[in-house]
Amino acid sequence: MSARRAIAVLAALGLAISAYLVYVHYADVKPLCTGFSDCVRVQSSDYSEWAGIPVALIGAFGYLAILASLAVRGDAGRLGGAFLAFVGAGFSAYLTWTEAARIEAFCQWCLVSAALMVALAVLAARRVLDAG
Repeated sequence: MSARRAIAVLAALGLAISAYLVYVHYADVKPLCTGFSDCVRVQSSDYSEWAGIPVALIGAFGYLAILASLAVRGDAGRLGGAFLAFVGAGFSAYLTWTEAARIEAFCQWCLVSAALMVALAVLAARRVLDAG
């Protein structure tokens, strides 16, 4: 599978997770959660919003932007996608640290989203390097 196709698949999965968490936020319902995580605690924390915007909505726009970068030809699309993926991975790292250090609980959906964003950053970097 090409890096471009893998990016599309992973970004679509991330978008689906983000869309689910946006739904949870606005519908004010409890997220589906496994025994090892405390999604309700994370989703109801002060850190579930950033500047009044649900973090999941920010993630959804990030995944959409990464998908959109695939439609841009040449270096602009590759570099733009890599930039977005690296910013997303950094933001995800911050949020994962926040879960551990501030909230003292983890959300399985957030952890999977963070892993997807790190994988996207690796694939995007590979896509840039392979083109150069």
